[in-house]
Amino acid sequence: MDRMRADRLLSLLLLLQNRGRMTAPELAAELEVSVRTVYRDVEALSASGVPVYADRGPAGGFRLLDGYRTRLTGLTGDEADSLFLAGMPGPAAELGLAAGLTTAQLKLRAALPAELGERSRRIQERFHLDAPGWFRDAEPVPHLAAAAEAVWERRVLRVHYRRWRGEVRRELCPLGLVLKGGIWYLVARVEDSVRSYRVSRILDAELLAEVFERPAGFDLAAHWEESSRRLESARFQGEAELLLSERGVKLLPMQFGAVGEEAVAAAGPPDDRGRRRVVLPVESLPVAVHDMLRLGTDAEVLGPPELRSAVARAVAELARRYGAPNGTPGAPPGHDTPGGAWRTVHEPRDTP
Repeated sequence: MDRMRADRLLSLLLLLQNRGRMTAPELAAELEVSVRTVYRDVEALSASGVPVYADRGPAGGFRLLDGYRTRLTGLTGDEADSLFLAGMPGPAAELGLAAGLTTAQLKLRAALPAELGERSRRIQERFHLDAPGWFRDAEPVPHLAAAAEAVWERRVLRVHYRRWRGEVRRELCPLGLVLKGGIWYLVARVEDSVRSYRVSRILDAELLAEVFERPAGFDLAAHWEESSRRLESARFQGEAELLLSERGVKLLPMQFGAVGEEAVAAAGPPDDRGRRRVVLPVESLPVAVHDMLRLGTDAEVLGPPELRSAVARAVAELARRYGAPNGTPGAPPGHDTPGGAWRTVHEPRDTP
């Protein structure tokens, strides 16, 4: 019997043990095979001495003899490796561990006492983790599996990598993978430093035979936390003083996260038009200009002067670009009714 079929038979057995009676179509859907294959697998289990019974009728299906429990619940290496992704089927699939994760979960549930197994099933039914943000497609990561293999086997990875300033070629000593906000990062030693590489920007990857020594005592989680703090502290290069409308005050935390919330919390009292002054940490001047434009007419930049001037120039350029022939703002043909060709899309609140 080939390895794939053996794994499938074990999965079928564990499904019946964990869930009780299941129909052939239900088993076929779980195992991603045809109903005919399910019938053949049930016959194979019966022939090997497993007490599988078929109940006839509308509420029928396959079930195990009452009281029967298999002891074949030992985890393979791949299944054990997959357990750290137990709440994230998407990342598990990207790493090539989806099948191992499914079987590992079945084995764990089969090894639990009945009451704990039922509790585990209820938790999985009622809680779901979806890491990526709204309105963003998952990044293609064709070289994630190669990066994971290099991390696991401590082998040098030669990459062709796309940076903001151009493409480079590097030989990396991969130390770990991090999933942050739905984005995969490869933490690797290159020369005498440890750096992070966005996996989706790896254009090509070659796993070399050369094996490297992992730095003694290297802690991936601690390194990531420290480097994240450094990035945050180096990110903001100045402060912008803004005058926000009531809507702008609400937008700030949505657009800028924690720093936006802190800015609103420290905001001054509203003026006679309901506008409030806030001080917002900003990045470099070009990034800050882009951020201010995101707030539209709900924000006025009061300072610093160079940021206010840069935003004014950007707004003037936009007005020129979108202006009507007579110099007044206009709309392109077919869009002369405000909002006529658009619908408002909001981040889901109560339902997705």
